[in-house]
Amino acid sequence: MSFATLGLTPSLSLPLERLGYQEPTPIQTLAIPAVLTGTDLLARAQTGTRKTAAFGLPMIERLLASRAGSGRRSPRGLVLVPTRELAVQVHRALATYVGAAPLRVTAIFGGVGMGPQIQALRHGADIIVATPGRLIDHMQRRTVDLGAIEILTLDEADRMLDLGFLPALRRVIAALPRRRQTLLFSATLDDAVVRLSAEFTRNPARVDVSEGQVVAATVTHHVHTVGMDQKRDALTHVLTQEASSQALVFCKTKRGSDRVGEHLERAGIKSAVIHGNKSQGARTRALGDFKAGRVNVLVATDIAARGLDIAQLPLVINYDLPLVAEDYIHRVGRTGRAGRSGRAVSLVSTADSHLLRDIQRLLPAPLEQIAIQGFEAIIPGRSVHAAPRHRDRSPRNGVHDSRRTTWRNNGHGRAPVHTM
Repeated sequence: MSFATLGLTPSLSLPLERLGYQEPTPIQTLAIPAVLTGTDLLARAQTGTRKTAAFGLPMIERLLASRAGSGRRSPRGLVLVPTRELAVQVHRALATYVGAAPLRVTAIFGGVGMGPQIQALRHGADIIVATPGRLIDHMQRRTVDLGAIEILTLDEADRMLDLGFLPALRRVIAALPRRRQTLLFSATLDDAVVRLSAEFTRNPARVDVSEGQVVAATVTHHVHTVGMDQKRDALTHVLTQEASSQALVFCKTKRGSDRVGEHLERAGIKSAVIHGNKSQGARTRALGDFKAGRVNVLVATDIAARGLDIAQLPLVINYDLPLVAEDYIHRVGRTGRAGRSGRAVSLVSTADSHLLRDIQRLLPAPLEQIAIQGFEAIIPGRSVHAAPRHRDRSPRNGVHDSRRTTWRNNGHGRAPVHTM
């Protein structure tokens, strides 16, 4: 199947081949024709399935078809995203899809000066990609007019709810025309997201390509049980034993991220740190250094890492487990993207056992626990076999020589099943 068969004009479908888009992904195959009909849409798909093209291409197609004559260009398409990094990523993708078409795409997000954004809006913007907070700032200054919006997209709606954006979303949407098309994309469709769709959409079509999997099947998940005071050394050990050239490490706090980054630098591992207290310029430089291979490890908090688009990222490490289980899905979605293989490694202490249980409930397969010799943490009531603290070079396992403990629900609690 080609993109042209989905209803896109050649001017939009042909340039996709230059981007390496040989054929539509499942979410694109189902969502693009639905959006082109003008219906509202509620869509679920895993991260890394090229959702941006699934809503961006038909949005561009419809706006080109309804393009007004000359005069001042008011925004007609609006994409709301939870973080600055995702705003940059989506803006870049949409600008690429537009190509030479007569549409302008503008990004609106915090952490940078408003002056250039105001100038871009004055020159005319057909599509705005924005974070809710900065968009409200422009609304208050009357530097943006949302009265002509024809298509609204809420990207990563579940994350916006997790970050408490619902009041801001309501405020923005109240400024939009009632007659519009609304698209809501999410990696999860829990009760909160479904309620949000009922509030902001009208009889939406529903697309779900997750097939019961909330994470890509190409991602393998390993849990290392470690002592709380040994986490930093265990992280260094994992990174030095891995064959992967790069890794994204998640921490739960800004201060914790800084400390982990400093520890890795002292250990001789080139790293960079991004979190909400970093300026946008510093975050952009850190991400650029990571993508260019100038640093091997990027340490980040959830909010800073949201929406990072890193090609062929082989490894994600949860230095801290997320307090909200669904955030695990978004974290590990940074690897195993577009059909590539990836690994998710979590460092778990006894104090994290309840968080691990919450995560396990979201996953279709049991998490595999491997204790590294010298870093063991015994979870009460469980027996975990240890892997030696040296690299196993056997072809069977390129990372650790270990007996694995897989926890399965046997109907009377969780019992270990050992495998070689």
